[in-house]
Amino acid sequence: MRVYLRYALRETLGNLWRNRMMTIAAVLTVAVSLSLVGAALLLKQSAAQASAQWQQGTRVTVWMQPTASSSELANVRSQLANLPIVKNCVFYSQAQDYREAVKILPTNESSVLRVADMPTSFRCVPTVPSDAAVVASTFAHQPGVYQITAPEQQIREMNRAIRILQIVFLALAAVLLLSATVLILNTIRMAIFSRRREVSVMKLVGATNWFIRIPYITEGFIQGLIGSAVAILAVTALHTWYPLHNEFQLDTRALWGTNVVVLVVGVVIGSVGSGIAIRRFLDV
Repeated sequence: MRVYLRYALRETLGNLWRNRMMTIAAVLTVAVSLSLVGAALLLKQSAAQASAQWQQGTRVTVWMQPTASSSELANVRSQLANLPIVKNCVFYSQAQDYREAVKILPTNESSVLRVADMPTSFRCVPTVPSDAAVVASTFAHQPGVYQITAPEQQIREMNRAIRILQIVFLALAAVLLLSATVLILNTIRMAIFSRRREVSVMKLVGATNWFIRIPYITEGFIQGLIGSAVAILAVTALHTWYPLHNEFQLDTRALWGTNVVVLVVGVVIGSVGSGIAIRRFLDV
């Protein structure tokens, strides 16, 4: 066993050195492809995180009639408090809504307003943004309710945009990963093609397929490992130095998770690609 391991290590290092230009090409192929894959994964996570933060600000406002009675107000307040799809609610009095209207409206419009004419309101945050429509339909015809306002259309458009972005990022990562696999496979196949006579001789003298295969698989593993390491450095540099808005900024845990994926994919592509590339040369 020790002799075999020594042989495999010697052959692997020898192959890497003899075909150093092909080795460099394979490593660069892995590094560039996986750098783009890692960047696509980071962008997907950033989009998902930004979507979650934006949705936290979704608010449904239940506007009450200016003449709503105290029992009607109490009834709506009680129902909102007991509704499981509502996270929290804040009650705005007529005076508070009046001050807010004065800040928003032009002077010629706000000057005709009176506090007594202003509605009271319940400003509520749903547990899930998509539940805003359910809250609106629940209170639309309650006694004392004047109007329900909720950014339903904006929520639908935002969710649609986020889904499209995530699909695009995943598709981009998949295409790049497939491209990396094909390029590595061809690179290693070209390297093995130059040594096909050596493989044929080993088969003729009785060497098993795995005895021949292991040094080449190890060679692909090392190429994938080095390429992954370069890609990890590039992804880390992108995460560290590229400025992103607050809601898009990912924490270190997300970076480490992406780097682990890049590392695993790199070594798997290198090892499997080498195993597939040499398979055709084992039939003599």
